[in-house]
Amino acid sequence: MGTLDGKIALVSGSGRGIGRAIALKLASHGARVVINDLDPEPAEETLTAIKAAGGEAVACVGSVTDEDFADRFVATAVDNYGGLDIVINNAGYTWDSVIQKMTDEQWDAILDVHLKAPFRILRAAQPVISARAKAEQADGLRVHRKIVNISSIAGLGGNAGQANYGAAKAGIVGLTKTLAKEWGRYAVNVNAVAYGLIRTRLTEAAADSDSTIDVQGRQIKVGVNPGLLTAMEQMIPLGRAGTPEEAAGAIYLLCLPESDYISGQVVVCGGGYS
Repeated sequence: MGTLDGKIALVSGSGRGIGRAIALKLASHGARVVINDLDPEPAEETLTAIKAAGGEAVACVGSVTDEDFADRFVATAVDNYGGLDIVINNAGYTWDSVIQKMTDEQWDAILDVHLKAPFRILRAAQPVISARAKAEQADGLRVHRKIVNISSIAGLGGNAGQANYGAAKAGIVGLTKTLAKEWGRYAVNVNAVAYGLIRTRLTEAAADSDSTIDVQGRQIKVGVNPGLLTAMEQMIPLGRAGTPEEAAGAIYLLCLPESDYISGQVVVCGGGYS
């Protein structure tokens, strides 16, 4: 038996990178997963990988910032699997600039994807979670559910050039701590993982290259200068950046029954750097 057998999980932004690793990790331990990505191809690739390994998953494709997305996301879990036990708010990207050059569009886009979207998803999940919890409590049962929101060391200590991202990730900490207090009566553990440097497509490309990602028609430049990347790794006590699989491990820890009395906390997954 898997440690997460019977659990139903939402993982936003799970077509690539850390989100994909999270979805694969949860599914490998028995969870049935709702995959999400902005684009259908990476969502399908994650879906195929889970099924090939013997797991169960369905996809809910689309932008987490769309007004109807949160309701669709939650409904996909309920309609296909009959409930909801785990929510991982992972989707996001960076769009950096120093504050005097940052546009309102940059600010709004990053706040929307990293803070408003998780808020909407959790708001949409509340009726499902509360109804199930009340029914279980009436039967004398106490079933713990897990919310893990993704923050960043940029949200805890700031990072030059990331006023929008740092503000959003700091907001996620406030949202996490607030919902831990609101949802404790439903036996829901609400925590956050704040990542340090994790090697993904957003960090691997050289910053002085033409590497971009397409986000709903916007070409967003990605990557970190190789020299800067090396310097950043030297500041990490473990001496290197983390892998997506290691990042997923931090999420998994907070989804286990062993974490049933941990709530309202921020776990830093940064190799010792904070």
